[in-house]
Amino acid sequence: MPIPTWRLAVVVAVAAVVIAALPMDAALAFVVVDGLLLVAAIVDWVLATSPARIVIERDLPGVVALDAGATLTWRVRNETGRTQTVALADELAPSLGAGSRRARVRVPSHGAVTATTTLRPSRRGLFQPAEVVVRVDGPLGLVARQRRRQLPGELRVYPPFRSKKEAELRIDRGRILEIGLRSAQGRGGGTEFEQLREYSPDDEFRRMDWAATARSGKAIVRTYRAERNQTVLALLDNGRIMAGRVGGVPRVEHAMDAVMMLTAVATRLGDLAGLVAFDRRIRAIVPPGHGGGQLGLVTEAMYRLEPELAESDYRGAFTQTLARFRKRSLLVVLTELAPEAVNETLIPALPLVLRHHLVLVGAVTDPAVVRWARDTPTEAGTSYRKAAAIASLEERHRLVTRLRGLGATVVDAPPGALAPRLADAYLRVKATGRL
Repeated sequence: MPIPTWRLAVVVAVAAVVIAALPMDAALAFVVVDGLLLVAAIVDWVLATSPARIVIERDLPGVVALDAGATLTWRVRNETGRTQTVALADELAPSLGAGSRRARVRVPSHGAVTATTTLRPSRRGLFQPAEVVVRVDGPLGLVARQRRRQLPGELRVYPPFRSKKEAELRIDRGRILEIGLRSAQGRGGGTEFEQLREYSPDDEFRRMDWAATARSGKAIVRTYRAERNQTVLALLDNGRIMAGRVGGVPRVEHAMDAVMMLTAVATRLGDLAGLVAFDRRIRAIVPPGHGGGQLGLVTEAMYRLEPELAESDYRGAFTQTLARFRKRSLLVVLTELAPEAVNETLIPALPLVLRHHLVLVGAVTDPAVVRWARDTPTEAGTSYRKAAAIASLEERHRLVTRLRGLGATVVDAPPGALAPRLADAYLRVKATGRL
């Protein structure tokens, strides 16, 4: 398909100005000049190299974290005997945040040239660019040949692991618990027997093993470690209430960060971690595991999730969880403490799991609502907003109290603090041997 270039437009404009300035019949001159330009354009198009003879390769990073930078590279190879000017336009979604989806390069004969652009995605998910438009200029640069080329690719944008550094701190803390030292959260030691050893002044008197002491004639104590192979199962609510934004980020993104932190901490400490994502139905299941790739499996299961704009079925999710995973576990329910959802669906379903499992409910508090409740109103509008914020926080406090009264542990924290506090709650459960 012939495409006029900017150079042809410039030549036509210059010719028109020159003809208008000459003392001659303008109409005849325009016909002659336009005819010559048309012939030149046709010749240029005929001599232009077909885009099929230009090899285009796209190098996508494969996986990139949301809001993180990545580089996309195009490789253009010229298999003809003359230098070619090649332009390309890639099929990149706007949410990939490409610095440019176009490139223009001059490729020597039988040579190759690369062009790059930066990607900064603003949305999670699977992106599959399939086409590239290739344009090759003719020898005169007046006309170009253009063709669409199939160039399938795949880019996965994962949720960001914002609490990664906090996770490393909790892993170190958990390891301190395993060797029986004091941690920042309390006394360690666990309840799983590890070994017998000779008494030292720092040992607790209640750890004395009197039978071993009598046999050896020396004071012997029992040492314990935090239990391994315990199960931490995250139940991620993917329903309507998780679509709301807190701090410019959907609530489900904060919950995903917490899931990744719990998975990283639990698996590094020798426990099993898994995931059940649900809304009206089960969306993803990752069986509990503790291998080095478990975090990758959990992340892979979450990155394409988008909140379903419908009420979540907690009873159905709990029932399927109980049917699949019978071992006593720490169930971490990541949701939002919306009065209607909690009172009508979550609380009636909680007794199903509270009888045999420990339940930890995690939610993210909106700092804007807290700020509005503390503001001093200066006009009628801000007074109404303050009253509504206070009422909302009071209702939230009542829901937390009710959930705790049923036997669940509740962590209601602002953005950035939810994941660390849930990890701390898990470490307390581990240290006290409640599982």
